[in-house]
Amino acid sequence: MQPEAPAPDAHFGSRRQLGLFLRGLCMGSADVVPGVSGGTMAFILGIYEELVESIRAVARPPFLRALLGGRWKEAFAILNWRFLLAVGAGIVVAVLSLARVLSWLLAHTPVLLWSFFFGLVLASVVVVSTRVRRWTGPLGVSLAVGTVGAYVLVGLVPVQTPNAPWFLFLSGALAICAMILPGISGAFILVLLGKYEYVLQAVNERDVATVAYVLAGIAVGIVSFAQVLGWLFRPLAWLMGVPWDEAGRVGSLLGIKTVVNEFVGYLQLEQMQEAGLLSERSQIIATYALCGFSNFSSIAIQIGGIGGIAPKRKADLARLGLRAMVAGSLACFQTATIAGLLL
Repeated sequence: MQPEAPAPDAHFGSRRQLGLFLRGLCMGSADVVPGVSGGTMAFILGIYEELVESIRAVARPPFLRALLGGRWKEAFAILNWRFLLAVGAGIVVAVLSLARVLSWLLAHTPVLLWSFFFGLVLASVVVVSTRVRRWTGPLGVSLAVGTVGAYVLVGLVPVQTPNAPWFLFLSGALAICAMILPGISGAFILVLLGKYEYVLQAVNERDVATVAYVLAGIAVGIVSFAQVLGWLFRPLAWLMGVPWDEAGRVGSLLGIKTVVNEFVGYLQLEQMQEAGLLSERSQIIATYALCGFSNFSSIAIQIGGIGGIAPKRKADLARLGLRAMVAGSLACFQTATIAGLLL
């Protein structure tokens, strides 16, 4: 099934809206399940590209200018709002309806539930693999790297983390970034962060404050986290030696790498190369700057991986996680700067 192109509002009929609602229902059901990616479900159902483009439109200057200027009609014309409303409604209904059921199953039949989750993951692998028309060497390498990464990820031990508002906000932002990517489960990121059952219980008990903190993180993460970081990283890209007119593009790559991971950043870099948006110098500097496992997800992996070896030091690892990520990023940027000086 080929991804659907964004449809004009005039072509939105009740049948299409119902279809989008049901797809959102499937995505929401997957999002609640640790190990199953809502992004994978969107990919299978043929709405992934439209979903990503519709979300990106929310953070683009034309929409923001129209919204802040009070030009509501123009803002809604830019935004694919009917699509987002139908899919979003399906996701919300699925999350609210499944939360109580999953909480009961986690408490009474955990082995059977996790076995069911594992079966869903295997099924999604088979379905997604049918989208590959021809296997090549690079695809094989990517498959091997992804397999090893997934093995390491699922072997991590969930950690004890604070229930402070800032950490709930961060958890929501990380989970939604993972949810959008095919193959990465936002719910599983919550498991690693030690917040899956806590958030699930908050939804069941209608804990408005806790849910609001998580939703705030989701809203920021899904709309503008990578883009805002891209704006912040633009001066840094310029200091590395990237021309100012290209620094915004390289800055967006650094934002994607920090919020998601370097693999997605490299995919975006490849697209920019093919489109001729970056000079050779900028491409080389960006390649070095992206080469490092320093992102928000690495904090959870660091705490879970090393915390399993030294469980008594988990509090120290949690306290130093953000600092370690910043130090790793600075090391990558320093390497890129040196490369820029030698070019």
